[in-house]
Amino acid sequence: MLNGGNLLISLVGRRLDKIRSQIEAGALNSALAAIQDTVDRVFCEPSAVAKVFGAPELDRLCQAIGRVNLNRLGLGQRNQETRNADGPVAYLASRLQASGGHTAALVDIIRLSGDRQSVVIVSGTCGRTDTHALRNRFSDLPMVSLELAPRGSHLSKLDWIQRRLLEIRPRTVWLFNHHQDSVAIAAVQPNEGYRVCFYHHADHHLCLGLHLSYAEHYDPHPMGFHNCRNSLGISNNRYLPLVVSDQGDRPPGLAFLESGHLVTCTAASSNKVEVPYFVRYVDMVPEILSITRGRHIHIGRLTPLARRRISKGLRHHNVPKESFVYIPYVPSVWRALHEYRVDLYLASFPYGGGRTLLEAMGAGIPVVVHKHCRSRMLGGFDMAYDGAFTWQTREELQRILASLDRDTLARHSRWARAQYEKHHRDEILVTALTDHNRLEAPQLSRDYQPKRMSQALERADPATLRRFVYCVLCYAYRRWQAWQGRWI
Repeated sequence: MLNGGNLLISLVGRRLDKIRSQIEAGALNSALAAIQDTVDRVFCEPSAVAKVFGAPELDRLCQAIGRVNLNRLGLGQRNQETRNADGPVAYLASRLQASGGHTAALVDIIRLSGDRQSVVIVSGTCGRTDTHALRNRFSDLPMVSLELAPRGSHLSKLDWIQRRLLEIRPRTVWLFNHHQDSVAIAAVQPNEGYRVCFYHHADHHLCLGLHLSYAEHYDPHPMGFHNCRNSLGISNNRYLPLVVSDQGDRPPGLAFLESGHLVTCTAASSNKVEVPYFVRYVDMVPEILSITRGRHIHIGRLTPLARRRISKGLRHHNVPKESFVYIPYVPSVWRALHEYRVDLYLASFPYGGGRTLLEAMGAGIPVVVHKHCRSRMLGGFDMAYDGAFTWQTREELQRILASLDRDTLARHSRWARAQYEKHHRDEILVTALTDHNRLEAPQLSRDYQPKRMSQALERADPATLRRFVYCVLCYAYRRWQAWQGRWI
């Protein structure tokens, strides 16, 4: 099995000449589609995760397409205009959902930036956007207008976005693009009278836009900041922390272990927990409940196959089915943690969720975070408070769960809340968004060591049918999403 770097060379390298030829022949739509397909293929290869982050040549090709298209539209002579200081701020996204950390981060930056007028432009190249739900999400921000590129091909979307940017003359364009959105990266160009800011939320896969040399690069967590600065050569990147509006510490009357048994919770969708890995979330949930004899709350959508496997595991461990509580969606994870009287937040694995971890800490909930066997980028433990519970093997997690008592949980609750107050309140982001303030990124934890045995178990998995099926289904799903965004 190819490692991440060799995979990129073998897969992308075979396509570059073809894409260049398409650009030279004026087949811009085919070139944009080929770039998106290339990123999708790398994205769906597990061995490339947290190894392949950017592709400078793909970014250059996107930019070349954008330049050619501006000239084709007869708009290429306007690139020397001075910046419109009174113009709106444009946010260029690929797809937005009413829930999820990506949309929440976008909303947070808009509401805390103090801009008088903002325009959110959605390319639609990576899936459908629920416009009605999204307008409700932005209802508290009257200065925001939401615009979706008309349905059609990659090239028709690029045409529309580039024309729209020239019409509204923004002073700043923020890129909130998905990994594979070649249209978004082609749409922006240097010397077009606006500042370009790249928000690197798509941080542990190959992502287009990472190597736009003229763009200001922002990383939303310390792992990403230090990886981009020290490993990827992004020497002038800035730290722009994730924040969550304060909804209150753990209520004084909410005692730990009220029922005498531990109540645990995980908030994540299937894309974070239903990923090939040597230890599987759906198998661990029944094991956790067999130890705690309490309840486990899962917030977020899981596939029917995952829920069925959890039910089978509950029967195997003689755990009552009522012990597992499945909640596809809640308006606020923070408030749900209090409502369900959660004692311990089990961060999702193998891929961690940054925003939900912050909500748990802000809510005063002790956390236990996984240290991914291959990369610190994937677990998120560097965002947790000093002394937080961490684990790499199932035995380590089992020992943690078996050792907890009220005093220990109460102490960790105080540490969790203090971490939130120091690093992730709204006021912190307001400071970081001010041009003359460069917020220092927190240092990484020093005690991380990848587990060689766990890596060996993970590498052994590629030969299995399960891993092969995962890769095929992942790619098919992303192709289906892209088709929906363009034509439905």
